[in-house]
Amino acid sequence: MALFGPQQYPTELLDTTMDQLRTLIVVHEAGTALGAARRLGREQSSVQKQLDTMNRTFSALCGEELVLKQGRGRDALFTATGEALVDLARRTLGEWSDGVHDARRRLGRTLSVGTTRYTLGFLLDAVERVTEDYERDNVDLKVTHVRTGDLFTKLRSKELDLVCGSVVVTEADEAELLAPYEVMEWRRSGLSLLTNLPPERLPGTSFSARDLPRLPLVVSARGLIGRFLTSWYGPEYHQKLSIAAEIEAAHYGFELLRSGVVSGAMLVTRGIGEAAADGRLPEAGGLRTLEIVGEVGPRTEVLVGVFTRRGERDSYAPGHPLNLLWDALSGESGRWWLSS
Repeated sequence: MALFGPQQYPTELLDTTMDQLRTLIVVHEAGTALGAARRLGREQSSVQKQLDTMNRTFSALCGEELVLKQGRGRDALFTATGEALVDLARRTLGEWSDGVHDARRRLGRTLSVGTTRYTLGFLLDAVERVTEDYERDNVDLKVTHVRTGDLFTKLRSKELDLVCGSVVVTEADEAELLAPYEVMEWRRSGLSLLTNLPPERLPGTSFSARDLPRLPLVVSARGLIGRFLTSWYGPEYHQKLSIAAEIEAAHYGFELLRSGVVSGAMLVTRGIGEAAADGRLPEAGGLRTLEIVGEVGPRTEVLVGVFTRRGERDSYAPGHPLNLLWDALSGESGRWWLSS
């Protein structure tokens, strides 16, 4: 008669520990028991003993050992069964880790928060307001730097519970893009130019979006700026603009323009442009700011605010760490407007 429930599992399988599964994974990654021992901070004999135990267990259960020795100095050879069980071990440990994290999140024991560089200060000020509550309840708060392009991905995967940052929205996709999220909107704005070009060549305090193709531009291919340009000019915007330099981070662009190595104008969000003009961005000192006016495509804006998964706050009590931080951040909204 077939057994169901816990009785159906072989005793040898139940004797396999999560620590053994981790060892199997690390040996696979490191190549040898010695390499795994170094990563785990253990003696090689301890790692080898676990491998020998798993080899006996799964040889009996499956008819094949997991790992074969290849001789001194050579990587261990994983059998087909070994490769399959390494993949299974990764999934098993990953699912358990996710399950534990979900339980801790639900009970308010942990909170993972992301922020872009330019919103970090506002998050830290809000955290000060909830620190006493978090310390009383032993909340494990983790703060992570997140790139704009990864903001929604990390929320969807539950790697982060809340993010302070910016996204690009257009009139065509805004409703669909934001539907899965609850949004505390702090500001909407367009783009600005930071330039080292003299006023006689680039006069005034504003610049028409339609005239961008005639300027030598410094642009970031990733993040907000790339999405703006794709919305306005399509994915082949490189062919329609005069790009003097393509950068990964804004600070590199500031240095290029300040050094004079590149003469042109750098596309930035309006908030950064205003911070540079007001002297709140020393790394952009000496560069002039011009506001970009008008559109060359669909209405496109930078939305700055706080984002979390829709419905999650409502499922928690008012005193849950996520709700406490959300309320604290709502107090930063007015200050954002005053300082941006």
